[in-house]
Amino acid sequence: MSKKLVNSPEDAVDEALAGMVAVHPGLRLLEGHRVVVRADIASVVKEGKVTLLSGGGSGHEPAHAGFVGQGMLSAAVAGSVFASPPPASILAALRAISSPNGGTLMIVKNYTGDRLNFGIAAERAKAEGMKVEMVIVAEDTALPSSGKKAGRRGLCGTILVHKIAGALSEQGATLEEVVKAAEKVAESVATMSVSLSPCSVPGHKPSFHLQEDEMELGLGIHGEAGAQRTKLQPANKVVARMLDHLTSQEPGYQYFKPEPGMEVALVVNNLGGTSNLELSLVANAAIRYLVDRMGLKVERAYVGAFMTSLEMAGVSLTLLKLFPKCQQLLDYLTNAPGWPNTAKDFLVRCDTSKVPSSERESGDGLVQETKTDPKSAIGVALRGCVERVCGVLCDAEGELNALDRGGGDGDCGSTLKAGAQGIKQAVPFIDWDTPHKALLAIAGCVERDMGGTSGALYTLFLTAGSKCLLASDPSNPLCWAKALQEGMEAIMKYGKASVGDRTMVKNSHNQNIRTYVHECIA
Repeated sequence: MSKKLVNSPEDAVDEALAGMVAVHPGLRLLEGHRVVVRADIASVVKEGKVTLLSGGGSGHEPAHAGFVGQGMLSAAVAGSVFASPPPASILAALRAISSPNGGTLMIVKNYTGDRLNFGIAAERAKAEGMKVEMVIVAEDTALPSSGKKAGRRGLCGTILVHKIAGALSEQGATLEEVVKAAEKVAESVATMSVSLSPCSVPGHKPSFHLQEDEMELGLGIHGEAGAQRTKLQPANKVVARMLDHLTSQEPGYQYFKPEPGMEVALVVNNLGGTSNLELSLVANAAIRYLVDRMGLKVERAYVGAFMTSLEMAGVSLTLLKLFPKCQQLLDYLTNAPGWPNTAKDFLVRCDTSKVPSSERESGDGLVQETKTDPKSAIGVALRGCVERVCGVLCDAEGELNALDRGGGDGDCGSTLKAGAQGIKQAVPFIDWDTPHKALLAIAGCVERDMGGTSGALYTLFLTAGSKCLLASDPSNPLCWAKALQEGMEAIMKYGKASVGDRTMVKNSHNQNIRTYVHECIA
């Protein structure tokens, strides 16, 4: 059974909804039901605006309660985890947001339970005299459906229907206009997902299993089987496969036909357990592929958790063909807590251009543009020494990582290898006959390629030590002893570590090294 931070599986949904409302003053809970409603719903109804209702099983947060607010949904109804809400709660939500003059639109994902339960509630509401319409969202592209929507699941594209329909409603559009726009979005949106790990309902074991080196393309948000299970690949290849599948024109698919110059909106959705670093990396890969390979114009891009699957690791990519006024409606202000509001001044098309840098190259330009071989004895010795050290560090990556896992994050070997590889690439271009320049060049490589705390410490060490080689004769061992001492003092000054602490300072100040330095200086 997977670990969950809950009090009890039975109370998890109710307590989560209570927390959602507690931290967002614009939301209210409907008494006796798992329904979140806009706090200002009375004024919305009084103004005769169209009201919007959506919902589904819990476990997909922030969907759907996170999209309740001005400019989006009027209410959202939640079922148990991965279970459709009951008709009684849906009907209670319809009654709470009933707008006699405006009417109500229900936006429903294409799952049998949701279609049936929302349909039952809609018919009962109509029997009570309410004006209710329903739009089904079925934009999954994972599996072939031969032109039918029955097998296509409603996924993250549903939130774009919320956004555009909600903006129109807020502007005072009629129910007919809102329904028409919602249907247009539902027809113009497509989603493809990839999963790296399963999820588990509170109180239960994971619903499926993936090997450490496996991923599954097209998995559903409840763990339903996807299109293909395959070996894990680099992010760029995964993104390319997802977008190629999403835009496939093979028989049985043909859900989204890209045309050069077409304007689109992109949603990179976190399925629940994916880091922000990975999300941004995927977003970059997706935008590059859409623009450079497919010739599309990515006018809007949204990255974050929109429709999750508990703790599932993975992402989904959603594309929306933009139609007239679409961007304006996407940009329309909303206070729904789950929507990523952006400052109005920055609502422009995606721009991947870079600001020119005025910084000099690493090592203050001391890595030369042309290859050069050392001519002096000290230059030959220094280059040989550095090459041997770099080789040893690369070979010891696994061993050093294993040692680091005992008291750190297990990446020491990989960090040192990255720095060593950077130095090895620069070796032919370093002026080894001028040792202080050589140390500064190595420091630049370490700073650029090693990174992290280790990179900073070694950069300090080498930079401080180089001053001694500039001021003294580097052929004299005393000069190198002083350089070692200067380097260690710089690390202790800025790193705040002292001899006796369990740091690299302790190892660098062991008895043999200190004895050698003191003997040279004496």
